Amino acid sequence: MPLVTLTVRKPKTSAFKSAVLAAVHRALVAAGVPPKDLFHRVLELEAEDFRFDDTYPDLTSPRNDGFILVEILLSVGRSVKVKRKILADIMADLARDPGANPENVMVVFKETSWENWAFGGGRILHA
Repeated sequence: MPLVTLTVRKPKTSAFKSAVLAAVHRALVAAGVPPKDLFHRVLELEAEDFRFDDTYPDLTSPRNDGFILVEILLSVGRSVKVKRKILADIMADLARDPGANPENVMVVFKETSWENWAFGGGRILHA
C-alpha cells in the first residue's frame, strides 16, 4: 500500500495536482499496485516553507517554482529495476501532462516493513 505525498509551491491548480497524482498512481499500478490502493496527500506550501537547491546534485537545468517533490512510502521488496520503471513511467507521464520538465521532478522512495501498516481498525494484517 503506497502512501504518496506530493509537495509543491503555491499556487497550483487542482488540475495540475490531479495530473501529477494520476501519473504517479498509473506508474504504481503498472508496477503491480492494486488500482483501488489509492492513498494520496498534497502539501502546497508558500515558497518560504518549501526551500530547495536549484541544481543539486547535477541537474541539466535549474529547478524553479514548478518543482515537484513526490514521496512514495511503500512496503519493502521492490527491486531497483521495478523502481526505475516506476520512475520512467512517472517522468514520461508528467512530461505529457502537466508538461513538467523531468529535471524539475524529484521522487523519493521510502520503504517500511509490512508489520508497520495498520490499514484500519488498528489491525496489522501482514504481521
